[in-house]
Amino acid sequence: MPEVLKKLLSEASIRSAVARLAMDLRRDYKDKNPLLMGILKGSFVFMADLIRIMDIPLEVDFVRLSSYGSGTESSGKVRVTGKYFTRIRNRHVIVVEDIIDTGLTTTFLMGELHIKKPASLKLCALADKPARRKVPVHIDYLGFEVPDKFIVGYGIDCDEKYRYLPDIFYIEPSPSRTAL
Repeated sequence: MPEVLKKLLSEASIRSAVARLAMDLRRDYKDKNPLLMGILKGSFVFMADLIRIMDIPLEVDFVRLSSYGSGTESSGKVRVTGKYFTRIRNRHVIVVEDIIDTGLTTTFLMGELHIKKPASLKLCALADKPARRKVPVHIDYLGFEVPDKFIVGYGIDCDEKYRYLPDIFYIEPSPSRTAL
């Protein structure tokens, strides 16, 4: 069945949320040279917009984790598919995530980073889907809470499709043409 996209968040509302988050981060980290750790691939668009608006000295690194593969359901198993290289100890680290879903990926990374003894460790997420949560997650900076739908756009994908969309949509399967 082909997928049907329904708009959930407009480009303007996303821009507004990113600006709000960037201003909060600028206020809290203006003299701390934070390290923003993006979770690839989904966070790259959000993180790029975020750091341009923050407009303070900072460093950037990325880690690549996966729990989805090519499906729309989390496998429940987090895999590291690309490591970060920046020193974490005594740094102010902000993990930047596109969406918190089950919480498994985020909890895994936060635990890994916590072991490295950062000066502080915070989480900034564009979207939170609490209906899918399997483990508790504390989000320090949040853009939106979203319903229990599979979302795409603004860097977020479904099997590598739809990252280029400026708005955020949810995928709704189209009704079968054979069902009468």
